[in-house]
Amino acid sequence: MSKKIFLILIVFVCQYSFAQQDSIAKNNNLKEVVISSYHINDSLLNAPASVSILSTEQIQRNNLSDISPILNTLPGVFMQSGGINTNRISIRGIGARTPYGTNKIRAFYGSIPLTSGDSETTIEDIDLEIIDQVEVIKGPLSSLYGAGLGGAILLTPKLALSVNGSRGYVSSTHGSYGLVKNTIGYSLNTDSASLNLSYHKLETDGYRDNSHYNREGVTLAGELFRTQKSKLTYFGNYTYMKAFIPSSVNQTSFDTNPRAAAPTWAASKGYEQYDSYLGGLAYDWEATSWLKNSTSIFVNSKENYEPRPFDILSQNTTAYGARTQFFGDFKVGATKAQFIAGMEYFKDGFKGSTFENLYQDNNGNGSVQGNRITGTEQDRDFINAFAQLRVQLTKKFEIQAGVNYNKTQFSLDNTFPAESTSSEEYSYNGIWSPQVSLLYKPSALQTIYASVSRGFSLPSIEETLTADGTINPNIKPENGYNFEVGGKFYLANKNLYIELSAYRMQIKDLLVAQRVGDDQYIGINAGETLHQGIEAYVNYNWQISPDFALQPYAAASIGHYEFKEFINNDVDYSGNDLTGVPSNKVNGGITLLAPFGLYLSADYYYVDDIPLNDANSLYANSYNLLNAKAGWRFEILKGLTSHISAGVNNVTNTHYAGMVLVNATGVNGAQPRYYYPGLPVNYYGNVALSYSF
Repeated sequence: MSKKIFLILIVFVCQYSFAQQDSIAKNNNLKEVVISSYHINDSLLNAPASVSILSTEQIQRNNLSDISPILNTLPGVFMQSGGINTNRISIRGIGARTPYGTNKIRAFYGSIPLTSGDSETTIEDIDLEIIDQVEVIKGPLSSLYGAGLGGAILLTPKLALSVNGSRGYVSSTHGSYGLVKNTIGYSLNTDSASLNLSYHKLETDGYRDNSHYNREGVTLAGELFRTQKSKLTYFGNYTYMKAFIPSSVNQTSFDTNPRAAAPTWAASKGYEQYDSYLGGLAYDWEATSWLKNSTSIFVNSKENYEPRPFDILSQNTTAYGARTQFFGDFKVGATKAQFIAGMEYFKDGFKGSTFENLYQDNNGNGSVQGNRITGTEQDRDFINAFAQLRVQLTKKFEIQAGVNYNKTQFSLDNTFPAESTSSEEYSYNGIWSPQVSLLYKPSALQTIYASVSRGFSLPSIEETLTADGTINPNIKPENGYNFEVGGKFYLANKNLYIELSAYRMQIKDLLVAQRVGDDQYIGINAGETLHQGIEAYVNYNWQISPDFALQPYAAASIGHYEFKEFINNDVDYSGNDLTGVPSNKVNGGITLLAPFGLYLSADYYYVDDIPLNDANSLYANSYNLLNAKAGWRFEILKGLTSHISAGVNNVTNTHYAGMVLVNATGVNGAQPRYYYPGLPVNYYGNVALSYSF
């Protein structure tokens, strides 16, 4: 049925293909980018930090179902993907050694944290078609965001149209390996309120065995009581997901049969299933001509069920919190100054149990829940107090300084089995994180900056435990200072944008995850790592003629990541390359805008060798990828527009590891399972209709 709908949409829009044709290649210079209100200023050019922005057009540059090829166009950012639900994001090498998932990076959807109290960040289940902008802050800005050595990722929700009126829209995507995504939505904007309501369903059979994926979501966002001096912003999101897990494979399977799932995961038909809820309110108001406030509250919950070969995990997590932030400006004589000051509170509670998985007694029909094995309850809360000051010393020179104070505490209750029950509480010492930066403006369109900032990342609760499940009071948060210089330059009548940065960060009290069971890791503070490198980004707008424009870009990350001092199990790894991250990454791309709303785009990716273990005895091979897309935007009737597109990912059918499992170990003499095979060449097409009234 979905394929019939897809074909009907194509036939319908093509009947009127040339009825209302407009060129999209207009003579527009590169626009100066606006960043989120979390910062003390709203201009990317004037931010004394390395910040990368993805616009709506860039977010929708691929197949609308996977954010990894979009994030991977940014310098310094590397998102590995073993499947839509299996990812790891590292920024400047930080977070690369996490066994599964993403930590050491904070993420927000509007004002709602997407990072749990256990330091795990999940952004891949937010529908790309409801995101207006992605902002990636590289390096620690703890004075604003709290814990997060790698940085922060801010997802801005789509609230409504930019002009008053209503709009209905529908989108359908079909692709290789059974990919089907359908979206329908409605948007309303008035002088005092806005609304954006969206529903999507994403399903794919997957390239590998046991990799079927199904997700549905409803999102509501908008503004109420909007005046010149105040507004109330609301967010709500519900997501259901069920994703089967093929897991990682060994070298032999990776080379000869990459479609295979890990044998035990295939036999147990392992999967992850959850219902997730997000909700939040944010009130912005202008108290006086020089003082503003933004206050937000949020709540989220997640019910998760995950049958795995070694057990079945059942989890329930609920979190809530609030954040208030004051913005102000003042003068001291002729000197202008702005400030931010505020506080954030976060609390989440977790209840989890594991059960026997009796799949081996189920005649090949997959997982069956058996007796309960363990029961655990965890609570974690923290408070961040922060302040930042910006002083414009002259028209061309300014200084910014900030500080954050974090206090985190948690409790752990082992509730099952009865003979092993225990209850413990623990808190870390308060952490002060200062930040100082200088900004120089050679001209109104060029800035040079230098900054020093301290960052920290808290251990996950799992990393704070000993092998017998009790709290290890000797575990410390990772911390380090980041030294950075950079520049941002608009040139050639704002048709050329160049961004350069160089950084050096040394992380102390490195947390190392040691595997002590099938899914049990403990943490130790085992040394120091060094992260240093150079990043460059270039974007150019070439107006060939009134009807044609060419927009090339290039991005490069040249890094050196190593264990500065690292001894683990009496083995000295000092001086070795940091595990799980490529030293170098290069991206490039081009967009051709043509008459009648036609366009063509392509993206190239080079990823260097990746160390697979701390001994550096094995590396995943470097690889090159090429993606391409062509599309056509046009107006059918007044107010009724269409967008038809088709694309190819991995044009050259490169065999590569989309994600790696660092320091994998073989069981009972088996080969270690390091590799998550990446997708071979795959195709997709999309038809979208939008009606404004």
